[in-house]
Amino acid sequence: MRIAFYAPMKSPDHPVPSGDRRMARLLMAALRSAGHTTELMSELRTFDGDGDHARQVEFEHQGRATAEHIVADFDKRTPNMRPDAWLTYHLHYKAPDWIGPQVCDAAGIPYIVAEASHAPKRAGGPWHHNHQAVERTIRRADAVIGVTRHDMECVAPLAANRDRLFYLPPFIDGTPYAAARPLRSTHRKRLAEALSVAEKPPWLLTVAMMRPGDKCDSYACLAQALQRIADRNWRLIVVGDGPARPAVEAMFQPVADKTVFAGQCDVDALPAYYAASDLFVWPGIGEAYGMAYLEAQATGLPVVAGNTRGVPDVVVDGAGGLLARAGDPDDFADKIAALLDDRSLRADLSRRGARFAAETRSVHRAGRTLDQILSAVVPA
Repeated sequence: MRIAFYAPMKSPDHPVPSGDRRMARLLMAALRSAGHTTELMSELRTFDGDGDHARQVEFEHQGRATAEHIVADFDKRTPNMRPDAWLTYHLHYKAPDWIGPQVCDAAGIPYIVAEASHAPKRAGGPWHHNHQAVERTIRRADAVIGVTRHDMECVAPLAANRDRLFYLPPFIDGTPYAAARPLRSTHRKRLAEALSVAEKPPWLLTVAMMRPGDKCDSYACLAQALQRIADRNWRLIVVGDGPARPAVEAMFQPVADKTVFAGQCDVDALPAYYAASDLFVWPGIGEAYGMAYLEAQATGLPVVAGNTRGVPDVVVDGAGGLLARAGDPDDFADKIAALLDDRSLRADLSRRGARFAAETRSVHRAGRTLDQILSAVVPA
C-alpha cells in the first residue's frame, strides 16, 4: 500500500534530533519493512509550547491551506500513485493535525493516527483550541494506534467503536545495539581510558538530556538513590547535556567521586556505552515510555526504572530489568543494590532483556503489526 505520512509535532526530516523525530522515522521504516511505500506529505510543525491562542488559530489556517494543496495534487495523480491511507504520528494538545482529516475526507481514504494522547485537563485552558481539535480528530479517525496502555486508556472513551483501537508498543532498530554486545570488553577498555574510569567497579549508566522539568526530577531522584548506596563499589557514567547541566552536577556533588559526566554523544556512539556498562539506571519520572530502556535491553544491559506511565510497555519487571516505585529514591536504591549484589540475576536479566527487545520490540515486528492494522482498516 501507499501510505501518506505526517508528524505535526516534529517532522522526520526536522534538523534537530529528538525522540519524536526518531519515532517518526522508525514508523516509516517499519511500514517499509512490511512492503509499504511511505510518502511524507508535509513538514508543517503545529507545535505551540506557550498556549498562544492566536498562534494556534494561525496554524489551523496554515494546515487547512496545506490540505487544499495536497488534495489538488492528489487529483492530478494516476490512481496507482494516490495514497491508500493516511497515517499521522503523535497527536498532542500542543500539536494537533489540521491537515490529515481534511485530506482524507476529500480523498476518501482511511485516516489513521498513532500515539494519540488526550488530556481532558486542557479543556478551557490556554490550549483549549488545540485540545478540541485533537478530540475531534481522534473521534474522526478510522484507526487509533496506541503505543502505551496508559495512553490507550485515556483515548478509549473517545472511540465509539473499540474495534478501531490497536496496540503497537514502542520499538527500535536494535541492530547496532545487538552488534555491540559481543564487543563489551573492547568498548569497556576504550571508554575506561577515554573517561579515566577504572574498569573493575560495576558501571551504572544513564542517558538523558538535562533540562528543567521531568528530566531534572529524574536526575534528582537518581542522585538521592545513589547517595543511599554510596558505601558500595560502583561508578556512574552520565551521557547527556543541556541547559540544566549545572543544576544536575550540583545534585551529584555528594557522590562526585563516583560520577563521570561524559557529555552529549552521537547516536552512533551510544551502543558502546550500553555494551560497556553493567546497569542502566533512570527513574523516568513523567516518561512517556523511554527509548533508552529498549536500547539498553537490546544491548543486553539490565535496567532499573520507575514504574510509571508507559515505562512498563518497554521494561517488563523481572524480565530485562526491575521496576521501582515511581519517584521513590529509597526503592530505586534498593533495586540497584539488589542487582549489584547478584551477578547471576544481572546475567539472567541481560539475556531475557535482549530476547525481549529482539523478539517483541523490533522494527520488523512493528511492521507486521502495522500491516495487520492496515489490512483491517483499508478496503481491499
